[in-house]
Amino acid sequence: MQVTVCRTEHFNAAHRLYNATWSDEQNQQVFGACNNPHYHGHNYELTVRLRGAVDPETGYVYDMKDLSQLLKREILGIFDHRNLNLDVAEFSHLNPTAENIAVVIWNRLRPHLAADLHLSVTLYETDRNFVEYHGQL
Repeated sequence: MQVTVCRTEHFNAAHRLYNATWSDEQNQQVFGACNNPHYHGHNYELTVRLRGAVDPETGYVYDMKDLSQLLKREILGIFDHRNLNLDVAEFSHLNPTAENIAVVIWNRLRPHLAADLHLSVTLYETDRNFVEYHGQL
């Protein structure tokens, strides 16, 4: 029996979408307002899903207190109220698009979870725009 448990968190962060190998004109054409050289921010909503077998002794797929602490340590403590371009090491050479942020979050969480748990990340950048990442195929 496989069950999925989910935890939703929120964080606020600024970023700028920019490709250093492009001209200012090309960056503006592709990224528009998201290319603001003074950055802009979002109120992100993050949902992490873990799918796995229910432990017959605890009844848990994963202890939600532990998941909350993991997210606080590995994600919120690093991303919340930060400038992703300037303050988060993974984005020093990686454009902080919603797609890339979701993959970075997944990569930060995966080493801390048992191999038999399937991890998925859903990241809302706005109420209408969101991405999902389910790991390598």
